[in-house]
Amino acid sequence: MSLSVKSIYVDEDIGKDDSSAAGTQESPYKTLLFAYIQSPPGQPDGPQYLIRKSETAIVVDEVDPAGRPEWKPAAKSALKKAATLYEQHKKKLARGEELALREKKEAAQRQQGLEEAKKIKIVQDPSLPEATKIMLNEKDPEVVKLRSGKSEKDADFSADRGTRVRVTGRVHRLRTQKDVIFVTLQDGYGFLQCVLTGDLIKTYDAITLTLETSLEIYGEMWEVPPKQHAPDDRELHADYFTVIGRAAGDKEAITTRVAPDSDPQNLYDNRHLVLRGETSSAVMKVRAAVLRAFRKTYDELTPSCLEMTPPCMVQTQVEGGATLFAFDYYGEKAYLTQSSQLYLETCLPSLGNVFCVAPSFRAEKSLTRRHLSEYTHIEAELDFITFEDLLVHLELVMCTVIDTALANPTIKKLVYELNPSFQIPQRPFLRMKYSDAINWLRDHEIANENGQPHEFGDDIAEAAERKMTDIIDRPIFLTHFPVEIKAFYMKKDPMDLRVTESVDCLMPGVGEIVGGSMRMDDYDELLAAYGREGIDPAPYYWYTDQRKSV
Repeated sequence: MSLSVKSIYVDEDIGKDDSSAAGTQESPYKTLLFAYIQSPPGQPDGPQYLIRKSETAIVVDEVDPAGRPEWKPAAKSALKKAATLYEQHKKKLARGEELALREKKEAAQRQQGLEEAKKIKIVQDPSLPEATKIMLNEKDPEVVKLRSGKSEKDADFSADRGTRVRVTGRVHRLRTQKDVIFVTLQDGYGFLQCVLTGDLIKTYDAITLTLETSLEIYGEMWEVPPKQHAPDDRELHADYFTVIGRAAGDKEAITTRVAPDSDPQNLYDNRHLVLRGETSSAVMKVRAAVLRAFRKTYDELTPSCLEMTPPCMVQTQVEGGATLFAFDYYGEKAYLTQSSQLYLETCLPSLGNVFCVAPSFRAEKSLTRRHLSEYTHIEAELDFITFEDLLVHLELVMCTVIDTALANPTIKKLVYELNPSFQIPQRPFLRMKYSDAINWLRDHEIANENGQPHEFGDDIAEAAERKMTDIIDRPIFLTHFPVEIKAFYMKKDPMDLRVTESVDCLMPGVGEIVGGSMRMDDYDELLAAYGREGIDPAPYYWYTDQRKSV
């Protein structure tokens, strides 16, 4: 009786270690290990492993190069190495199978636990005091009394009890321990740690609780135990809860979709979820406080400024035609506004000083922090002032707004959490003319965008501007820019007709934050400015008309 030994072929140059290979001469494997996996050794009829390097084998002089493709039995050392790797492979497979079985068992146990949890029903105890509905930022001791000390009960309403409350919110943080679940709710107004124990944590809703799930929780308000921490040093000991809306888990969980280390583009696309985070929501709260402070400041100025609501759809440009968002307006060409200042100016004769908080749009396709397609623009127009009056007004408004916003302890806390190095601007602001800035940049060897020394007429780039501001390290009113690099309506300085009565406010660590100027009040000069910039004056008839009745 003869045995037919099976041959397995391995070509280390052109073979493949995948399902497309068959271990034949025509379709060899690439490695001995893969050959062992597909056709294990130790079988009665072999197999025999034949190996070659069809393209890279070394050919010595006395051997015919034509012999390179010859199949030869694998060397003992190669077989030994492959056998070792094969044993490691089998152990890894065994561990994987063991892990899979364990995971399957755990999944079955978890599913059984969930089914058992569904049978546990909780109801409100009618003997407990009626709960008071509160927002999570409610701290009035007349409304919410905190209990202190220790209690053996999960929620104890005997003598000296804390207020029993009812709160609603979304799960912001979740921590599960053996006999307790800590849930931090947020409702947009505050945070509250809620402590679930007893049967509450055995329910299906508790076991499957996910971040951002909406809950309604009842319970007693307690002081946080010594050496423990919670928002506002208080917590709610729950006696009942119900799910209002269940948030997704696993791959659809918010922590998966908008993880802190996510790609920025992913965070942009999921901005609606990012806004639920503490940082983004803090930015929104500070932003709202700053807007309130602007409105309060303008209202309390002497003389005050009246808020207006100018149009966003216009037929004129303010900051140059290259950055206009154009659209068809019932057959006529129109644009999204770049600025509302020209419209505000029409209100001055009858309404006095005015301001607006409105969106502006710039068609600048650039991914920098200074290029936004849409942003909230705060603009004001003042009547019967000098250029010096304008500078005094700007400094007063900016500093008053900052003082007003920081007067709110909550907002002040958020500001310094977002920017621990924030400093209130140093007054008075430094005054520096554009020509002096050009000389300063040259003296400090700060080049322009072309790598050359700055010259009069250069539009100073952001990088150079910020470097100068950071070195000087105080707010700067940069004034008197050349006519050629500023908007057509800006008034020329009567003492130097090369420049305008214009200003940019530069803030250390930030750069430009405010721009302003005096307006041309001469009819003929304004018409000449239209011509200089190649602007058709026809759509501006309403603005030009005002120069006939200044």
